Amino acid sequence: MAVILSARRTGIVPKGGAFARLSLEELAVPVLRACLADAGRGAVDEVICANAIGPGGNPARRIALAAGLPERIAGLTIDRQCAGGLDAVLLAAALVDAGHADLVLAGGVESFSRRPLRFVTDPEGGPPVEYDEAPFTPWPGRNPRMAEAAADLAVICGYDRAAQEAWAVQSHAKALAVADWPEIVPLAGVSRDVFARRLTLGLLARAPVVAGSITRATAAVAADGAAFCLVAADRFGSAGALRVLGGRTLGADPEQPGLAPVPAIAAALAKAGLSAADVTQAEVMEAYAAQAMACVARAGLDPLRVNLQGGALARGHPIGASGAVLAVRLFHGLRAGVGLAAIASAGGIGSALLVQR
Repeated sequence: MAVILSARRTGIVPKGGAFARLSLEELAVPVLRACLADAGRGAVDEVICANAIGPGGNPARRIALAAGLPERIAGLTIDRQCAGGLDAVLLAAALVDAGHADLVLAGGVESFSRRPLRFVTDPEGGPPVEYDEAPFTPWPGRNPRMAEAAADLAVICGYDRAAQEAWAVQSHAKALAVADWPEIVPLAGVSRDVFARRLTLGLLARAPVVAGSITRATAAVAADGAAFCLVAADRFGSAGALRVLGGRTLGADPEQPGLAPVPAIAAALAKAGLSAADVTQAEVMEAYAAQAMACVARAGLDPLRVNLQGGALARGHPIGASGAVLAVRLFHGLRAGVGLAAIASAGGIGSALLVQR
């Protein structure tokens, strides 16, 4: 059974901040090196990196080369949007369990600040048309923008603006209470998540509306960052390793992507012979307060065991890295028992990872 030997990440910085000039390699390489140093390792069999909005060109390969890893490391880049970073860890565990690799660096990196401009060309010779977001389904009528889908979900679940704001206030408060961040690799003068703040009623009232009851205060900000885990065969494990109990990635209704983690969580728990009550600590993605609230409620998780040090509302959302951030948080936060990481992704995809200390 695969184990996680080490796990590190950068701080998460909103777009245009301290990481604005850093390339994907400059964000990721210090994290890879920290993972290897923590585990006392110098080389791996593969690097799997999620990246959703970058320039392409197999960033995993570029990162591996920039980190000084052997040229034989081909690097594998995946794009499952928000779920990609967590899926990279799941894929690494699958490679290890199948005997195809012994040591795999897996995670994700994203730079919203250096996001390339995208254009659709006209086959008739007209001017190219810029677009901000790729479609996540083949049906224009079933391809909602994420904020609009979250607003619809809030209506379905009965979460008004005040309830969502209360969740956001709690997320920020828990993040502000953290005194030390041992998981974070200092980079560009950043040694913690910098976005968390004290949300007052005045600030919440002034937050611009994004869609329906969703405001800027209850939606995670676009951000830059990287997060990776060193996944290994259990014979390499030590007392501090996390055992990977399993996980699932499942597709669901593309019009309600926020609920997609619920069946993935249920399937992962069932396969491991566990229930939601067995989860000691859960890291659930907060792309939107309404989405996180719905996932926690419908999966039957105890809210008091979820995002103990705050969630993405208090740090930001570096898309390809966000799922890996959840795994890193579990590695450093789970003292005993079973840990769960879960994330929703555009297009109606949900991923869940189960680990045990």
